Amino acid sequence: MPSTNRYNTYQSPLSERYASKEMCALFSDQYKFSTWRRLWIALAEAQQELGVGVITSDQIDEMRHFQDTINFDVAREYERKLRHDVMSHIHAYGEQCPNARPIIHLGATSAYVQDNTELIQMREGLRIIFAKLVNIVSALSGQAIKYKDLATLSFTHFQPAQPTTLGKRVCLWIQDYIFDIEEIELRIRGLRFHGVKGTTGTQASFMALFHNDTEKVKGLDELVTKKMGFDGYYPVTGQTYSRKIDSQIVFSLAGIAQSSQKFSNDMRLLQHLKEVEEPFEEEQIGSSAMAYKRNPMRCERIAALARYVLCNCLNPAFTAASQWFERTLDDSANKRIAVPEAFLAIDGILNIVLNVVSGFSVYPSVISRHLAEELPFMVTENILMEAVNAGGDRQELHEKIRRHAMEAARRVKEEGSKNDLLERVAQDPSFSPIKSKLKKITDPVRLVGRAPQQVEEFISQVVNPLLKRNNKHIDKKFIPELVV
Repeated sequence: MPSTNRYNTYQSPLSERYASKEMCALFSDQYKFSTWRRLWIALAEAQQELGVGVITSDQIDEMRHFQDTINFDVAREYERKLRHDVMSHIHAYGEQCPNARPIIHLGATSAYVQDNTELIQMREGLRIIFAKLVNIVSALSGQAIKYKDLATLSFTHFQPAQPTTLGKRVCLWIQDYIFDIEEIELRIRGLRFHGVKGTTGTQASFMALFHNDTEKVKGLDELVTKKMGFDGYYPVTGQTYSRKIDSQIVFSLAGIAQSSQKFSNDMRLLQHLKEVEEPFEEEQIGSSAMAYKRNPMRCERIAALARYVLCNCLNPAFTAASQWFERTLDDSANKRIAVPEAFLAIDGILNIVLNVVSGFSVYPSVISRHLAEELPFMVTENILMEAVNAGGDRQELHEKIRRHAMEAARRVKEEGSKNDLLERVAQDPSFSPIKSKLKKITDPVRLVGRAPQQVEEFISQVVNPLLKRNNKHIDKKFIPELVV
């Protein structure tokens, strides 16, 4: 039988290659089962405080002593026999805490530890993601200001449109990420605790424990909720919290995937144009065959992981829709995979985005050349207006500039010649009254509209206040180390 080392068993690329140590630790067995034990301790403490006399401080101290020392081997052996993960860990914990064993999990059902732990993990995962989004916006805002005046060719349908500025294009990326920040803020604020609800959400077991004292049962719910760091709990549940919560959160993560794939697509196209390039290490290899290549590998990886998240977000949606009455177990196996992997994949995406936005290269000369190649066609209306203002006949001038444009375009496409439209206009006597103004008319800076001002206003009025509110999350050195 082969040895069970990491090289002869499947390893998830999300944890092995893409997600941060912080996010992987959050969804690890150690974090999960330590949190189960924290929940059992909080339950026992609250029950004792509310008058359950069979629970002693010595028992609680014993439980605290082994909170993070998980006897995994013992738990696995129990699960092999019992086929129940929560009961296996109750028994394993009980072996370490023989005095506390009789009161561990008193009145609770499995969802008490499972669901509350998952809500804690999602809340902490959202906080990790939120901080990375803020850092992305911070890095991009610097790029937006730096290039707010750099005229560049804009595209619709990936066909040349009008001049814009690179800084304005960066602001479009920023705005999408701000939408995501607002969404994640909403999810963090709205996330509540499952609380102490019992087998089907009626709290019947706790009513029995407290001799039908409704106020004490409500107090137990509130006390455990506060002990675990939540401001509120869901007032009604079945055995589990509504699986719609998982769906809402994973759809919020899918929104980040949308923003990131859009960003990565733009970067890949810009790298093809040789206008902007993602970071490229000194010894990095772009292709095993073509040594000269600098493939946009980071942005391609963003797109690949984003596609996974976008497809995966349907899993929690179907799970929420498929639940029966107070609960069915067909959620369990699916959400064990779908929810953590959504977090790990988004974390991996944001690590790469952070790396790219913190160090991409811009080539103004190439940008200017591409703009100059298309600019003559874009300024025909401006030239026409100036010529009419100088006394020309609009209809005659329109026909002449149309013919010049058609011939210039033909030569560019069929002969590979440079665009000589402006030279043709300058040599046409009909446009001689404005010949001296042609350079001014075709100055890209005059053709970008309010793009530079839009950048300044957006950064000052929207971005900077957001960054100021979240200054504690900003780390100027936050550029994750990536694997190839």
